[in-house]
Amino acid sequence: MFNDIGALELLTLGVLAVLVFGPDKLPKLIQDVTRTVRKIREFSDSAKEDIRSELGPQFKDFEFEDLNPKTFVRKQLMDGNDDLGLKEIRESFDLRKEMADVTDVVNGRTPAASDTANSAANGSAGASADGSTTSLTKTGDTVPDLLKKTPPQKQPERPPFDADAT
Repeated sequence: MFNDIGALELLTLGVLAVLVFGPDKLPKLIQDVTRTVRKIREFSDSAKEDIRSELGPQFKDFEFEDLNPKTFVRKQLMDGNDDLGLKEIRESFDLRKEMADVTDVVNGRTPAASDTANSAANGSAGASADGSTTSLTKTGDTVPDLLKKTPPQKQPERPPFDADAT
């Protein structure tokens, strides 16, 4: 809560406290505030101990920080090791390479031999086990240039409008 207070802000609070309470009342005020904070901490610690004693010995490892949903999920699912295999998936998936392969296939170019070998090793959908790429076009078809504009198609002639027909 107070972790983001900087040095300049603390200095400003100190100057304001001196101006508002005065130098003669400020030490007494600081003692009262520290005493109150100490009592609140003692009350909190005793409440935690009471809850732990009431829960019994089966909950001796219970930590109140585990009640935070993020901490609970992290502790239960990840548990310090990577059982889900997410690390392997993140390391094996290269989005730039995959996108380059897709654009090469769309443009009709074949990826380099080293790229197909890497994609076959990574289990890419575009490469088969023998290292050759699968073509998305039929054999004998010409590959259309998708970047070239096609001439506009002539619109069919519309029938005459008849207001009485509607």
